[in-house]
Formats: sequence, structure tokens, C-alpha cells
Amino acid sequence: MSSSGQATALEAGLEALGLALPCAARDKLSAYLDLLVKWNQTYNLTAVREREQMIAHHVLDSLSIARFVRAGRLIDVGSGAGLPGLVLAIWAEAGLPGLDVTVLDANHKKAAFLRQAKLELALANVEVSDARVEAVAPAAPYDQIVSRAFSDLGEFFELTRHCAAPSARWLAMKGVHPHEEIAQLPAGVEVEAVHPLKVPGLDARRHLVVLRTGSGQAS
Repeated sequence: MSSSGQATALEAGLEALGLALPCAARDKLSAYLDLLVKWNQTYNLTAVREREQMIAHHVLDSLSIARFVRAGRLIDVGSGAGLPGLVLAIWAEAGLPGLDVTVLDANHKKAAFLRQAKLELALANVEVSDARVEAVAPAAPYDQIVSRAFSDLGEFFELTRHCAAPSARWLAMKGVHPHEEIAQLPAGVEVEAVHPLKVPGLDARRHLVVLRTGSGQAS
């Protein structure tokens, strides 16, 4: 697909998701894809090699949860190539002012990519951390903790609960509905909702599981 065709695919996907982004934001998403393709040749950031496929598999997939994200402090655990954190940060510059995103990955090569992307895309609403999640000591707790295929739900909650504000929500991006993982959640964790997601251009099942603590206290 030509570059103009890819731009059309991105714009059509954004429209299907109900996201009206200005030209500057769409240009940044395109620039992010260019950077990902370039770095992926050396650092193997993602198994998806073709830029055209990255539009649906990475950008639109990440943005499929945008309507469930709120303003405040958000940490993306196991961010890898910035998915969904960097993509959400680009969207938030126009679509959700007041969202501050931390992208976390313990892999130093992936963290190097995240820092370069923050620099080249001039993302003032992004911080990058290359610590292990259990070692994170945030200056302030996070209102939202997101992951994309990071671990099972119970482990995701246990590894990150020390980072969470009292009213925090966990946003876990999953493929098929994770019935077994939900059944094995530790005591005190509630499932606020399970949202089926439709990703334009992607013929696969996707779900967002939203968790919170039953008492409203994260500690």
C-alpha cells in the first residue's frame, strides 16, 4: 500500500473509532509509525514488520481503549514499543488534555526507543522509565494502570498495586474474554467492566478488562 493509501487507512480507522484528531496529531501518529519501522529493523521491537499492518495491529488497537481513559496520571506497564502508552499520549495532546503518561519497560533497548520517540515527537506529556515494575517508586500514585498483554490479570494487579492511587483503575487489554483469569482474581479486586473492542482493520477478538479494588483503596 502506498503512503497515501496508508494515511487513508489511518484516517478511516480513526473515524471508525470516533476519534476526530487534528492534522498535527495524525502527523505525529504517522511519524511514530515511521520511527517504529526504522528501529524495528535493528531492535526487533515488534513481530509485526510491515508499516501497513502496524496501523491496525498497533495504532488503532491502542486507540480502541481511548474512550475509557480519563485525565490524570497513567502508567503503561510493559510498554514495549509504546503500546498503548505513546499512542495514547499522542491522542491525548488533542483529545484528552490533562493526561500524563509514564511508559515503563525494563528492557533497555525498548526504553531507548521510547526515549527517542518522546524526543522526536516532542511529547511533553510522557515520562519514560526502564525500571522493573515492582521497583517503581512513583513521585505520585497513578490514577490508571494500563497493560497490553503484559501478564494475567491477577499478576498484573499484584505487581502494580503499590503504584496505584486509592481510586485507581486497572485497564487490561486482552484478546478473547479472559473468563479463567477473572475467576482467579485475588480477594478485594472487582471487575468494573469488560468491554468488547472493535479494532478497525483487525479481524480478531479484543476486550478491555477494567479492574478496581473492592474497598476503593489500592493499598
